[in-house]
Amino acid sequence: MNEDNRLIRRGAQAEITLKAAIIGGGKACHDLLVLLNDERHKRLKIEIVGVADPRPEAPGISRAKSMGIFTTSDFTDLYTLPGLNLLIELTGSMDIRERMIRTKPLHISSIDHRGARLFWDLIQIETEKQQLQQESEKAIRRERDWSQRFIDSLGDKIMVLDMDRTIYRVNRTFVKATGLSEDAVLGKPCYEITHRVSEPCNGEDHGCPFEEVLATGASCSVIHQHKDTEGKLIFEEIMAAPILNDKGKIIQVIEGIRNVTSKVALEEEVRRNKEYLENIIANSSDMIITTDLQGKVVTFNPGAEHMLGYSQGEVLGTDIEDLWKAPEERRRLMAEVKARGFESNYPATLIAKDGQEVEISLSLAELRDREGHVLGTVGISKDVTEENRLRRQLIQQEMELRKANDFMNKIIQSSPNAIMATDIKGNIIIWNRAAEETLGYKAAEVIGKMKIDKIYPEGTAKKVMQLMRSPEHGPVGKLRSYPMVYVRQDGEIVEGNLSSAIIYNEDGVEVASVGIFVDLEERLQMERTLRQTQEQLLQSEKLAAMGRLTSQIAHELNNPLYGIMNTLELLKTEISPQNKRRKILEMALSETVRLSEMLRKMLSFSRPDEEKRQPSDINMILDEILLLHEKQLRELSIRISVSSEEGLGEVYASKNQLRQVFLNMISNARDAMPDGGTLTVATTGVDDNIHVEISDTGTGIRKENLDKIFDAFFTTKDSIKGVGLGLSVCYGFIKDHGGDIKVASRIDSGTTFTIILPLHKEAENQGA
Repeated sequence: MNEDNRLIRRGAQAEITLKAAIIGGGKACHDLLVLLNDERHKRLKIEIVGVADPRPEAPGISRAKSMGIFTTSDFTDLYTLPGLNLLIELTGSMDIRERMIRTKPLHISSIDHRGARLFWDLIQIETEKQQLQQESEKAIRRERDWSQRFIDSLGDKIMVLDMDRTIYRVNRTFVKATGLSEDAVLGKPCYEITHRVSEPCNGEDHGCPFEEVLATGASCSVIHQHKDTEGKLIFEEIMAAPILNDKGKIIQVIEGIRNVTSKVALEEEVRRNKEYLENIIANSSDMIITTDLQGKVVTFNPGAEHMLGYSQGEVLGTDIEDLWKAPEERRRLMAEVKARGFESNYPATLIAKDGQEVEISLSLAELRDREGHVLGTVGISKDVTEENRLRRQLIQQEMELRKANDFMNKIIQSSPNAIMATDIKGNIIIWNRAAEETLGYKAAEVIGKMKIDKIYPEGTAKKVMQLMRSPEHGPVGKLRSYPMVYVRQDGEIVEGNLSSAIIYNEDGVEVASVGIFVDLEERLQMERTLRQTQEQLLQSEKLAAMGRLTSQIAHELNNPLYGIMNTLELLKTEISPQNKRRKILEMALSETVRLSEMLRKMLSFSRPDEEKRQPSDINMILDEILLLHEKQLRELSIRISVSSEEGLGEVYASKNQLRQVFLNMISNARDAMPDGGTLTVATTGVDDNIHVEISDTGTGIRKENLDKIFDAFFTTKDSIKGVGLGLSVCYGFIKDHGGDIKVASRIDSGTTFTIILPLHKEAENQGA
């Protein structure tokens, strides 16, 4: 309420005729209808336009129906009757009275059953007025006493005012409430007694009901705000009605006064709460939607407009399921809500006006009235589309990171080299399987339990860190291929190369170090074996060259020697045995035969007896040779590509001679690629033969030299690298094994040698 003591007007009647409706269709209602229907009471200008009672057999309901008056079981239906300005409550129920006051429109006045009794009395007085005029003063006093008792029985304060606003009569409740005696009140102006002021009430906000009744001739109701005797602010509802004489003229006004301070406070609180709730709904960034029992949208706040893109007018009255991506999902949700009364943080997807999906977290509950009846639902939703997108993105990133970590861990664990990592204090935090195999310690024994300096000789760990921090051995923080000695768990010394690095955090602070150790024991052994093999090969090439040279010389001498021997044999036939010259001739022939024998022995030395042949696996021989040459070729930047066909079978051959052939071919390929390249070795089965292709990407062989490369002493190398006997010897070995060698080459593109050997057959083996 405003603090300027303005009147609160409950309603004003615009028509002289009082249109009333009765709540409660009992006998009192029936009698009142009969009474007011009497022709003598037409001048009261009271028209009963409706009757309400839940009992269809109530006497008042039956009477009203017979008179053509509107009837209903719910008295709130009376509020819609045209021109209704007064409710007469005859039930005597406080609950109905409170509900009537709470629900009735402000322009409709109300009289409860006690006030109705007063009206009844007044009407009864009017009915008997003619008789009263004929009775004696004693009867009038008796009637006066009865009416006084009547108003005394009412719980509201009652005043009967004369036309000059002076108090003509009050009831016992009035006297008790004011604390004044009846003599002190009667004859005094009403405003002086009720409001303790010297002038009549006036003004739009503090209107006088007395003036309203005189002006309209009808009942009215207003609310006055003033202070009581203790100075407390109170609100009183004043219900005023005219008292008419037998000619229908107003002769007095009766006022019923009721303290409605708590009611007004309640209404004000309801108003504030309603305004507060409306502000919450209007200003909430969350979407708030209410629906009725049929699922039609009743409330659609600005947060919902912003979230879905619809205006309120486009959505109100439509089916809420039209907004859902999956309407059946809402029906399942409603089943949960009906069972529990609410559902919190339910994930759902709605479709916005632009067709985009909006993911929400919905809290839905049943909407009930004060009596607990379900009116519909109220839902508050938060837009979690972006939150869910970020959550899915985070999950995806976590999965990718986990995969990356798993993959990195597999790389670390699968590495053939020992990988170790420590924190900045030297505690071991990574120890892969190769480290276990190389150094003998299990990961469970060292990770978080041992420092790295235990596997170094004393002082080495500190030296390694100093080297990594120094720029002398590479970039600061890195150490590459540094010779290192480790101590195995069993005390054995392991030699190799260490490559390590310091790990920094985002602020550049050292947090850990990681090292990769390569065990060189097998490689060093292979290098020693390779050097021995190379020395043997060089010696073999020398011997082969000597043998070839000897063979050539012996071959060249054999022809003239046999000519001499033949000539001497012819000369023997012409000289008799007794001739001295015959003896000299035989001596010359003997020496010539001896010289021929010497040449035969020289040829035997140049072509020694062949090694015993046996079934041999070509792929295995090539693997052994490539293993020996791998380090040397890689140091020369030559990449090795091997393609071996499985299940080729075997050849019947001398392994040593085949090794010499393949070693010679690989050495020639190496010399043809001084700047590096690719060496390709491939084996395939073709019909009953095995083909071995050895290709390089080197300088190639000129076309005019292709027919000469298998000749003895022909070479395109300088005198330091060879004498031209290698390919000749290789060709001879392969031919002796029943095979062949073919060559294809292009300048600056490379050369391919194809060695063809027959497959070994069991029958041949048995025959051999």
